[in-house]
Amino acid sequence: MDLRRIRVLLADDHRMVAQALAALLKSSCDLVGLAEDGHALVEEATRLKPDVIVTDVFMPLLNGIDAVRQIKSRGIDSKIVFLTVHAEPKLAVEAFRAGASGFVSKQSAVEELIQAVQDAARGRVFITPLIAKDMIHVLIDDKGSASSVEPHLTPRQREVLQLIAEGRTMKQIADILAISTRTAETHKYEAMEALGVKTTAELVHWAIRLGLVAVD
Repeated sequence: MDLRRIRVLLADDHRMVAQALAALLKSSCDLVGLAEDGHALVEEATRLKPDVIVTDVFMPLLNGIDAVRQIKSRGIDSKIVFLTVHAEPKLAVEAFRAGASGFVSKQSAVEELIQAVQDAARGRVFITPLIAKDMIHVLIDDKGSASSVEPHLTPRQREVLQLIAEGRTMKQIADILAISTRTAETHKYEAMEALGVKTTAELVHWAIRLGLVAVD
């Protein structure tokens, strides 16, 4: 596939970064849309069905990895390239498990992003050399350690957990997810039970540990 004909959807919540990336990608791709949060990413991906989605890992309302899971669950076969300032091997492993074709650090050269988009469109995988070796160690450790298994949360519980960590009230969470406040609270308390915690502070800690929000 000719790189100049690749239809790309870009998702990043930092407007200046998004504009810079858009300018970069427009020189070699057909940029079909921009999204500034995870929910918008899911909706735009559903509407546009781009060849490649370039998205940050940490996004408001719904993180990039969970957004990609929702996109894949809708049967959309867009290739996914994660572009993030948090070039952590564990995040990369989780991204690929969610269906990614590429993982690029924002600190890497511009050529890496272009290469990742091109490889993804051609059915290949691209991993930034910064973390490729460390990813192998993470995969080996995960296979050999029972403690690496995290408590299971439903997709909705993960959404509620992220929104709590972002400082949203239960009413705001209910409005964002189009559910009742009582239902939102039920998801919160079920998540607390699954994680074995009793306070909101502990929930925020788990949101960070699970990679739902970033530590600034």
